[in-house]
Amino acid sequence: MGAPRGYDEGRALEGALRLFWLRGYDGASLAELLCATGLNRASFYRVFDSKEDLFTRAVERYQQQYLSFRDDALAEPTPRRIVEKLLHGMVDLHTDLSTPPGCLETNSALSFRSESNDVRLELIRSRDQTLSSLEARFAVTMRHEPLPPSMTPATAALYISTVVQGMAVQAKYGTSRRELRDLVDSIVSSW
Repeated sequence: MGAPRGYDEGRALEGALRLFWLRGYDGASLAELLCATGLNRASFYRVFDSKEDLFTRAVERYQQQYLSFRDDALAEPTPRRIVEKLLHGMVDLHTDLSTPPGCLETNSALSFRSESNDVRLELIRSRDQTLSSLEARFAVTMRHEPLPPSMTPATAALYISTVVQGMAVQAKYGTSRRELRDLVDSIVSSW
């Protein structure tokens, strides 16, 4: 038995993604997920093994559909250009009026209370992957332009990751796009 007739996986995942983005993993009830995916309970468990499986697939979609600008940022030739493009992209994402405010992963991590170790590990894996990618690019690009004094590629990656998560929290609670852009401009100018 597979998906029900007329099932649109992309639409179902997008509905679940937006609900998780808005409410976090724990805040999204099964009833809300059924509504968001357009599935009944039996179909839900035929299509997705569990709420955890749906969340993992929603995070994958989020990274592909909404975070693709990170690859462009990481391709920039200098640390400063990476930071500028990445942070401005994050501001646009976190404050886009067509999506929930903030970040799906940060919103879920901050509200996480579930017993699901798979979800916790998924959030940690994603964070660690972002840190590793940033650190690796800073190590390569610092040959063309130095990092700020006393920063290593690892500390620079942690700093930028922390700023990204902080901006997501600020956006979730109403900080404007203009305010976040001003913050990014200040960070970039001191970089």
